Amino acid sequence: MMKLIERRKFLQTATISSVGLLPFVAENSKSLRDHLDASYSNRFKLSLNAYSFNAPLKNGTTTLFDVLDFCEKERLDAADLTGYYFPGYPEVPADEYIFQLKRKAHRLGIAISGTGIRTEFGSPDAAIRKKEVEWTKQWITVAAKLGAPVIRLFTAKAMPDNYSRELVTEWIAQDMAACVADGKEKGVIVAFQNHNDFIKTADQADNLLKRVNNEWFGLILDTGSFVTEEPYSEIEKTAHWAVNWQIKEKLVYNGVSKAMDLPRLFRIIKKSPYRGYLPIETLSPGNPFEIVPPFIRLVRSAMDQVMNEKD
Repeated sequence: MMKLIERRKFLQTATISSVGLLPFVAENSKSLRDHLDASYSNRFKLSLNAYSFNAPLKNGTTTLFDVLDFCEKERLDAADLTGYYFPGYPEVPADEYIFQLKRKAHRLGIAISGTGIRTEFGSPDAAIRKKEVEWTKQWITVAAKLGAPVIRLFTAKAMPDNYSRELVTEWIAQDMAACVADGKEKGVIVAFQNHNDFIKTADQADNLLKRVNNEWFGLILDTGSFVTEEPYSEIEKTAHWAVNWQIKEKLVYNGVSKAMDLPRLFRIIKKSPYRGYLPIETLSPGNPFEIVPPFIRLVRSAMDQVMNEKD
């Protein structure tokens, strides 16, 4: 009985205290809203594209499991587990391998922000393109099993001879649309990467995106591959299409390679509607275990600087 009375007194005191706090909460509601708005604008999380470890992954001295360990050590939020490095690629991997990767990522607290494969939809042979679509659908299934929200595709390496750009663009759009329909069924966003191949400019990317015109289709915005026009303007033109990014160390324009202006890039990203993972991809030669960490620090510093700027 005594304990019941003490509990009632506690509840009464807590209620009175809460009422006393109401004026404070009301007076500071704007500050609370500002804090929530700031939190929303800072929802970006860093990921690592496995291609940053291309050389050791290809020669077998490093595995995707090692990449996950690296991400955990460097306090990255996610990894983009590129399909090229799965055993037996281009064949789809065994479920056991997929699920072991997924399990390890979960235990390390690392999300899987995406995966990707090399596709070629620019062949004049319709039978070859159809086969490419069917193979891509198999990898969309892999992405779904892996828990990757996005799969990265390519359009075509180059223009085939004796065919108009209009016609080849239509082939690619039709093939991409077939892949997107499959991705929608499996809950995987299908996207192509601007890669200075068939797609060289923002206008070309925009044209393809409008032709397919599907909410399950988007752009992997490769910040280092708009090289035929002023790159930051090209990035800004296409930022609203982005369903994932690739943050590069450098960009090339007019034949000159320069370090990426990361604060400028992050201001563009901040203004865009995208609020997801931002994968880093380094291409510099050398040991990625030594090269990638300093770039991560540069990216974090630029991101923190820009996200804390007042609009």
